[in-house]
Amino acid sequence: MSAYQELLAFQRETEALQEVSGRLGWDQETVMPRGAAAQRGEEMAAMEGVLHARRTDPRVGDWLAAIDDAALDTVAAAQMRHIRRAHDRATRVPARLSAELARVTSLAQGAWAEARAADDFPRFAPVLAEVIRLRQEEGAALSDGTDHSPYDAMLQDYEPGASAAFLEDLFGALRPRLVALREKLLGAPTPKGLSGTFDVTQQLALSERVAKAFGYDLARGRIDKAVHPFSSGSGQDVRITTRTNAENPFDCLYSTIHEVGHACYEQNIHSDYLLTPLGAGVSMGVHESQSRIYENQLGRSRAFCEYLYGQMRDRFGDIGVDSADAFYAAVNTVHRDYIRTEADEVQYNLHVLIRFDLERKLIAGDLAVADLEEAWNTRFEADFGYPVNKASNGCLQDVHWSVGLFGYFPTYTLGNVYAGCLHEALRRDVTDLDAQLARGDTTGATGWLRENVQQHGGLYEPREIITLACGKAPSEAPLLDYLETKFGAIYGV
Repeated sequence: MSAYQELLAFQRETEALQEVSGRLGWDQETVMPRGAAAQRGEEMAAMEGVLHARRTDPRVGDWLAAIDDAALDTVAAAQMRHIRRAHDRATRVPARLSAELARVTSLAQGAWAEARAADDFPRFAPVLAEVIRLRQEEGAALSDGTDHSPYDAMLQDYEPGASAAFLEDLFGALRPRLVALREKLLGAPTPKGLSGTFDVTQQLALSERVAKAFGYDLARGRIDKAVHPFSSGSGQDVRITTRTNAENPFDCLYSTIHEVGHACYEQNIHSDYLLTPLGAGVSMGVHESQSRIYENQLGRSRAFCEYLYGQMRDRFGDIGVDSADAFYAAVNTVHRDYIRTEADEVQYNLHVLIRFDLERKLIAGDLAVADLEEAWNTRFEADFGYPVNKASNGCLQDVHWSVGLFGYFPTYTLGNVYAGCLHEALRRDVTDLDAQLARGDTTGATGWLRENVQQHGGLYEPREIITLACGKAPSEAPLLDYLETKFGAIYGV
């Protein structure tokens, strides 16, 4: 075999082991016994040690040195780009640190869940401080000898090519129009919401039906419940979770649609890329573009709400609104709330901007963990106009920092920007989109996304795939135009 073939065979085994490690994480979030947390931490650390050894295996460096990238075709060159990037990262991080991060973040996840349930941030603060200390050490190792800051180095794990400076400029362009739109909408009469109690078994049954309608293949996936909905896996085993609330069926339905967007991206990647570096979504920003366009531009559209309204009436009877138009307004109500994952489209990104600013300060050492809760509460009240009432509605609401995902949050807003661009191009190309969605038929939309984005996996760089799909470079303008047009019509402002 050539050096390239030997490297790909070795990498295939590494990718398979990464999937096994991911399955341990899925199990921890769904069905693992609570008393198994300490042992699971050791298991995760052991698995990370094996993976780190493979990523830094001297043979990888030898194979890389023997391969002439200029002689490779487009697919092979992309495989090499990912492998070289991952190898450089892995060789910068000591095996000890990699294993310790896996162990501590596994324990921290359980500590976060307990502290969140008790609304007790001080209970979580010591383990969070340890996670941040380890991530700071890792960021320093990753950025040593480069032009990246430690935080920028962390960003590369989730959005290759991004920088804090780029994101600051983008977010700065978003904020003024978002704030102005929010103020208009919150000053207008609020649409009537749903009323009643919604059986959670029926919610889950409807969620499964909607998941299938959006193309989720349950022969290669499954739907379970978790505190924080997520998607896990790639290729032939892609699992999602959702949650239920008897008073709010939208939490279950739209959490499911959101995670289905992630899952369909993974399921629709070209089968030739299975268990290779190209066999997963290229970045979290592009990944989030898929989940958000499924959830919002498609799932919360007037057309799809017409279909969903009928489904809701069939299962729950009187739901408190008596027309598809009223249901559409209820689905898209702009409301005061604390929770990012339950935020409306207009305010969602403002939640993300809080986290982006605070986590940069945490990593830079400019904000102590002991002061995080107060800093969060102060910033939230300044941005949203009302105080945080409890820790689970404040800095304990998200799992991300407990598992060390610093640099992840900004990709949520970047994904919204990408989704705005993709939606504009999709409507240009699928001219009868609304008629399809009103029948519950998403194939025109999901087929376009599969063809233009999903099937390519990691073949292109993040902003490159959005540019190719849309015919122009991504910008914030399509998202802002979409939000102003949609919500201006709903609220009459």
